[in-house]
Amino acid sequence: MLVGPPGAGKTTVGRVLARRLDLRFTDVDAVIVQRAGKPIADIFTQDGEDAFRALEREVVATALDSTEGVLALGGGSVLAASTRERLRDHRVVLLWVSLTDGLRRTGVSTARPLLAGVNPRATFKALLDARAPLYREVATVEVDTTRRSANQVARAVLIEVAQVHPGVVSEPVLAAALGSATPPHGVPRPGADPLDAPTPAAAVPLPDPLVRHHR
Repeated sequence: MLVGPPGAGKTTVGRVLARRLDLRFTDVDAVIVQRAGKPIADIFTQDGEDAFRALEREVVATALDSTEGVLALGGGSVLAASTRERLRDHRVVLLWVSLTDGLRRTGVSTARPLLAGVNPRATFKALLDARAPLYREVATVEVDTTRRSANQVARAVLIEVAQVHPGVVSEPVLAAALGSATPPHGVPRPGADPLDAPTPAAAVPLPDPLVRHHR
């Protein structure tokens, strides 16, 4: 299970992880849009946040009970105490992101109604501050996605999950993750996936993996 604030890369990294693990990927926000028949921004505008959160709780509960594979939860899913309780029986990876990178990735998209306003930076900071304890309450692993490509983050997740939850990541997948680590200077090895290259915003490559243990 992947949790984290908007812009942390849950959907992008989730797809990479699912591909590497040969598993199905499910995005809770996408399921909500399909169920509602309209974009999330329209649900907020037309039905209100309470209606959206109720549908979100329902979709998450169903997904946790019936979905196998990699599941990405919406940024606000952890606001529900019932959802946090359900997550206690699961392996949960928190994808974290800095304020600067989060703003750069989300921009002022109308698809993210909670970030709209006259001062997106202050709004996003308040969101990070308020939700950080909730994310860390449910997480068993935390990986910082700041200034890192999707493949770099996916590798960090695989390596750390293998350490914290032995047997979850197969030996061939773990070996591939360990063997494809980007050298310190940030240039991929010959034949490496182009996504392994540092993102343009990465002036100084970060160590891989940059993780925190939970529980």
